[in-house]
Amino acid sequence: MSPEIQAMQRDDGANPGMLAVADGEDLWTKAPPSGRPACAGCHGEASSTMRGVATRYPAWDAQTQEPVDLQTRVNTCRWQHQGVEPLAYESPDLLALTAFIAAQSRGLPMTPPDDARLDPARAEGRLLFEARQGQLGLSCAVCHDDHWGRRLGAAVIPQGQPTGYPLYRLEWQGLGSLQRRLRNCLTGMRAEPFAYGAPEYIALELYLATRATPLPIETPAVRP
Repeated sequence: MSPEIQAMQRDDGANPGMLAVADGEDLWTKAPPSGRPACAGCHGEASSTMRGVATRYPAWDAQTQEPVDLQTRVNTCRWQHQGVEPLAYESPDLLALTAFIAAQSRGLPMTPPDDARLDPARAEGRLLFEARQGQLGLSCAVCHDDHWGRRLGAAVIPQGQPTGYPLYRLEWQGLGSLQRRLRNCLTGMRAEPFAYGAPEYIALELYLATRATPLPIETPAVRP
């Protein structure tokens, strides 16, 4: 990142992603139309109860017997405990809530669970990261392991760390999830992107979280 974007990210008054965090805080304290408790009604003060939560996702869900990301966990709470419909992927409310929750862990290192039940998905994520795909025959690893720091057109290729999501991307002029970024990458490789919520994305997120350990959470990060 350029020094200017780094400075924007560090300054909460200049970081445009903080607007979504503020919206997420409002949603956290607002009771749903069902009349059941707000998120805060069960979880209390997010600055303490949600501190460290984002560092541990994706995680194993005992009910569904599969790995879930933070977005899925939020939606499960909504329909199971609040009696309201799940929020759509990339919807402003889901992005705001997940950004607010993840922001409580800013500065803490990524600590994906050491849970053997996650190992198959983690291994699948690594295979997906290293597999050549699409008409261009590229893989995630070709760019983000082999050529990071070089340029692709006008852009510097990053290492592809997932520490800042949901993040504000200047290209998008808005907040977006890691799944949105992965879909963009697949499209750029001229590969067919998976549907939002697909297990392949959860597997990739899990591998990327392991790969990023112990880098700190940056949400809401700012990127070009």
